Amino acid sequence: MIPISVLDLAPVIEGKTPADAFHNSLSLAQHAEAWGYHRYWLAEHHNMPGIASAATSVVIGYIAGGTTTIRVGSGGVMLPNHAPLVIAEQFGTLASLYPGRIDLGLGRAPGTDQRTARALRRELNDSAERFPNDVLELREYFEPEQPGQAIRAVPGAGLDVPIWLLGSSLFSAQLAAALGLPFAFASHFAPDLLMQALAIYRSRFQPSPDLAKPYAMACISVFAAETDEEARRLSTSMQQQFINLRRGTPGLLQPPLDSTDGVWSPMEQAGLEHTMMYAVAGSPATVQRGIAAFVESTGVDELMIAGQIYDHAARLRSYEIVANVAMSAPTPLHR
Repeated sequence: MIPISVLDLAPVIEGKTPADAFHNSLSLAQHAEAWGYHRYWLAEHHNMPGIASAATSVVIGYIAGGTTTIRVGSGGVMLPNHAPLVIAEQFGTLASLYPGRIDLGLGRAPGTDQRTARALRRELNDSAERFPNDVLELREYFEPEQPGQAIRAVPGAGLDVPIWLLGSSLFSAQLAAALGLPFAFASHFAPDLLMQALAIYRSRFQPSPDLAKPYAMACISVFAAETDEEARRLSTSMQQQFINLRRGTPGLLQPPLDSTDGVWSPMEQAGLEHTMMYAVAGSPATVQRGIAAFVESTGVDELMIAGQIYDHAARLRSYEIVANVAMSAPTPLHR
């Protein structure tokens, strides 16, 4: 069985607060652990009213402290926003507190708009271009301390903190292959280059002390309910979130809609359908077929599930259905 994992954007729903979002995230993580999910990742976004996980390492500590076995990590930390030493210290601290359970997924984008990115890092002239060197620097901080080493991560040096590269284009696939690191693709919002990125990563992979052979994960959105109709209804909260973001008006996660007629334009609908080309929404049988088809077509080693669902009970039920159908499915989910 390939591992199934969770991507949580810590949604802040209309009428609630970030504190409510964090409590719901912990609840989901505890249930996911009981249902057999492999890892639980949180994503760094800034200046987004509907996403509460801006201080990603802090939220990871909260989730790891409330669980016992599930791996917890970042999906991801946007490294251009940070000095590598700071991230090494943060995740070295997490790995010291929760040994063997912390992942560090790294992204190259700022996770926000350009104005906010400047407020985070002050200058953006070459932050993306510096990304490979920043990854190498960060990686070095986790290596065993050397005699006479002037700068070290305390804690961090000598700790086992797996580094992943995340991407929505080809750049990180190439870099992950060159460095021999695991690779995760954000096909839940950027589907276009998924297959090409996976092919490049696998064909160019260079074994490293971290990883002997390629290990690829992809993320898709899944909305599961008792019926196809109810699942499609649940998915409209995320659809509204995507549309509002593209209109430049990000906000809180909205209640689902019984009908989207007239809510957005035909052009926006077409863009939405393209963005969600790999999303699965439906009953348990529909979800099982959809997940199996995606795994078979991509050959991924692990599948990550995102699910921006307004009602927390419905969100829990969606992830429970995915666990029931994906973790008990016949091939191709089993290898």
